[in-house]
Amino acid sequence: MDHQRWERIKTIFQAALGCADIEQQSILLDRECDGDSELRREIESLLAAGHAELIETGEGARAVAGLESTINQPPVSEQPGQRIGNYKLLELIDEGGMGSVWIAEQTEPVRRKVALKLIKPGMDSRQVLARFEAERQALAMMDHPNIAKVFDAGLTDEQRPYFVMEYIKGLPFIKFCDDSRLCIEDRLKLFVQICQAVHHAHQKGIIHRDLKPNNILIALYDGQPVPKVIDFGLAKALYQPLTERTLHTGHETVLGTPLYMSPEQAELNNLDIDTRSDIYSLGVLLYELLTGSTPLEQQRFRQAAWAEVLRVIKEEEPAKPSLKLNSSGSLPSIAAARQTEPTKLSKVVQGDLDWIVMKALEKDRTRRYETATGFAQDIQRYLRNEAVEACPPSMAYRLRKFVRKNKSKVMATSAITAVLILGIIGTGIGMMIADQNRRDAERARNAERLADEESLKQTDLAAQRAAQIEWQSYVSNVRMAGAAMNLRQFHRVRECLDNCPKKHRNWEWRWLNARADSSLLTLSGHAAAVDFVEFGSEGSWIATASGDNTVRIWNAENGQIVSTIEGDTHQFNSVSFSPDRKRVVTTSPDGIARVWDIYVGN
Repeated sequence: MDHQRWERIKTIFQAALGCADIEQQSILLDRECDGDSELRREIESLLAAGHAELIETGEGARAVAGLESTINQPPVSEQPGQRIGNYKLLELIDEGGMGSVWIAEQTEPVRRKVALKLIKPGMDSRQVLARFEAERQALAMMDHPNIAKVFDAGLTDEQRPYFVMEYIKGLPFIKFCDDSRLCIEDRLKLFVQICQAVHHAHQKGIIHRDLKPNNILIALYDGQPVPKVIDFGLAKALYQPLTERTLHTGHETVLGTPLYMSPEQAELNNLDIDTRSDIYSLGVLLYELLTGSTPLEQQRFRQAAWAEVLRVIKEEEPAKPSLKLNSSGSLPSIAAARQTEPTKLSKVVQGDLDWIVMKALEKDRTRRYETATGFAQDIQRYLRNEAVEACPPSMAYRLRKFVRKNKSKVMATSAITAVLILGIIGTGIGMMIADQNRRDAERARNAERLADEESLKQTDLAAQRAAQIEWQSYVSNVRMAGAAMNLRQFHRVRECLDNCPKKHRNWEWRWLNARADSSLLTLSGHAAAVDFVEFGSEGSWIATASGDNTVRIWNAENGQIVSTIEGDTHQFNSVSFSPDRKRVVTTSPDGIARVWDIYVGN
């Protein structure tokens, strides 16, 4: 870095320290850097790394005095080939306001390439050393294949701290995916590994607080892409301090990269940050992975004042990824980088992936995924074509959110609405009563009509049941008459036929009736009731005794009278044939049995 550029950095840095607030500082950097992103990055690194907390506390003058020696220092003095401990510097790969990162070669006890992070000369303020040490300790606590490992740490001869970590030869996450033209499925599989790495950090009690594509490198191992999470410089410990040095975040200081920070990170001096802040940043990463852009436009952040940037992060809801794609003028190139057709890309993202991303990007952190592994599991469910847990927010939730956001307008509208409603109620109450009376009368008429219909229905059912019973009776009697006919029980035949309802008597009844009539013998000749009947021997004769004081002998074949015995004043109770059929014996109520001579032919 030449002296002229260094002087310019010094001038702008001093002016930024003199700003009254962050908004003025942002306006000054926009004006002085004039689109030079590298220059602005250098100055913002100096401000954020060592003395950002003094800007907002009114101690800018002291900060300038304390930084004179730092700013007047020449650029980094390390050169390729120089040795630091057991490490030989090979190539400078990154340089910021706090320090520089070198590719170095470890010479003992093993020989390998490593990354060596070294604090800059003069950047030994309490805050810088605390953050440097915190990053080193955070990395040392973790052991995961997708997190860069720390191998060593120490001090240079000038007593500047450094630490040595795994050298990752790779590209930033989004750039690697786009350059490799990875499809959506392959991108999601890499993202799942990143979530698992972040979950490991959370289990160790570490919140990254600055997850973004440049802090996630993709390296090839045996030809397979492997994500590596790096740069825990803004990490926060949940359960234990990462350093014995005092690590203080200044009043109204916001840490993180605005495009990727959670709404709670955008709260000034908000110490209530938990692991769900990283979930939000992962949601932004997934959004960019799918659509090629962050939820909130980078160009808008560059042009807006700092206070507006924070407001947008906290309040404005991003569009769903599928809608973002449909409205993008770069959709063909975005789809090509994902090996799919533009129309197909929107349909792939629409639905489950929309819901997953928007759940991670909830402003209300209680509605986000509870853990990074829960986030990863939902993506794996999507990849397996299973139902995901994420779902769009309910209408009640959206309504509550709208009311909270527009509280004053809603209250005013509610008051006006209440007045109108009361007026409508007052003028319409009579109509309501009349309408209610009309409905009551209508219900009464309907109830009466339904009762009549039900009564007719029951009557019809009763008639149907009676007709069915009558028909069943007819069928049953005809069947019994037929059975009695076969047994020659003619009296039973007649009884059953007489029990048959007349309206059902058909040809089968007439046939049985005719057979019954032709099978019976009618003996007619007594003037009074027949009291007793007796068959003669061999059943060829019949004797009948009647109340007309006569006994008649009948031919059982043709019913002809063959003999008549007339009593005087006595009646006959019984009559019996003698074995030779020439006499009969009778009994009468007077207690006398009489024997009569009769003659009947053979």
